Parts: sequence; C-alpha cells; structure tokens
Amino acid sequence: MNGAGTDSGAADQKGLMDSVYGFHRHIYDATRKFYLLGRDALIRDLAPPPGGTVLEVGCGTARNLIVAARHWPEARFYGFDISEAMLDTARTSLSRKGLANRVELAQADAGSFDTERLFGIPSVDRIFMSYTLSMIPPWQEAIERAVASLAPGGSLHIVDFGQYERLPKLAKKLHFKSLNDFHVYPRRELPAVLRRVAEANGLELDFRSRLRGYVWRATLTRRG
Repeated sequence: MNGAGTDSGAADQKGLMDSVYGFHRHIYDATRKFYLLGRDALIRDLAPPPGGTVLEVGCGTARNLIVAARHWPEARFYGFDISEAMLDTARTSLSRKGLANRVELAQADAGSFDTERLFGIPSVDRIFMSYTLSMIPPWQEAIERAVASLAPGGSLHIVDFGQYERLPKLAKKLHFKSLNDFHVYPRRELPAVLRRVAEANGLELDFRSRLRGYVWRATLTRRG
C-alpha cells in the first residue's frame, strides 16, 4: 500500500492508491480475510519485548495493528501508509476499538521512511509487512529501509503471496490476473533479495513457503 522512492513517484503512487481504495477501503477487511492468509500467525510470532516498539509498514485500515495491539498489550505500536484514504479508515477503526492512544499513525512512503522523523523513535524492535511488498513499487528499498530501522535484536517479519510453486498453473494464472487488476504483483525475486539483504547486513534469515506456495513467510533478525 505504499509508493515509489522518488518524490514524484511517491505522489503518483499515493494518488493511485487513494483512487483505488477510496471506495474499497470500506469493504477491504471483509473481503481480504478470505485470501490474505497467514497474517494472524505472523502477529502471534512477533513477540516484542515488554515495552518494545512494533511498526507496520503499509498499515492500510489498521486491521493488523488492532489485532497485534490486543495480542501484545505491553508493546507500543506504530503504522504508516501512503494512502490518506486508508489512514482515514484506520484512524476511525482505532478510535472505535479504543486503541487510538496505543497506536500512532503517519502518512509516509515505504521506500524512504524514517522512523525518527515520523514517530521520534530511532529504531524499532519489530517491523512487519503483511501483503504490502506485492503492492509497493520500490519493494526492495522498503525491505532495506526496514532492516536499517531495526534495533539490536530486532526482527523484520514478512508475509505475502508466494509463487504457487505446488499449485495448478491455471490457479496461479487466474489469481495473479485478479491481483494485477488491483495493482498487486507477487514478487518472484523475494527469496533471492532476502538472502542478499541478510548477507549484506549480517542478519539471520528464516524463509518458509506455506500452503503449496500460496504464502511466503520470512523473518530477518538482527543479532543483539
């Protein structure tokens, strides 16, 4: 749900996302729960330290932040998105759930975000990306920015569409076509990029393909 690395590219992506989700934000959570699989498992695995910080990149409607804030009540939560339309829905949802004081939101571009500038925090204990890399044009830069923002002992958690490695080719073709219509592009190069980033930054990588390749899960951990 986030945009390009340059100012003009980010502005273009913001306009696109506001246009696409100006209406769909109202039905986003009700429809996506049927095929955005693995989100809650990722949240259960976050395990932030008591009083730790958790950031969601591309928070959308704040659905994941609400689940995470309830599951990890001792942590502090932050989220950003490039779409102001999505953030409007997110703020309303957080207020309705009584979590507006526990979750801080901002508008930002995933390819160039700065946690110090956005939230006044120099680093983050846990960062997660739930089905956002497939929507972010500068997705590799987003991973690198997240890694650069990790505190010692911190970890980056990713869940997104895989490449349907062990599913029928027709299922992949039809579903990917429907995803592309909403500007969603599963990243075939993700495993290789994660290995490169892990090696370059001395991180531990745990990568797993689930549900016959429908879901890819990854964690990059910075040694304490």
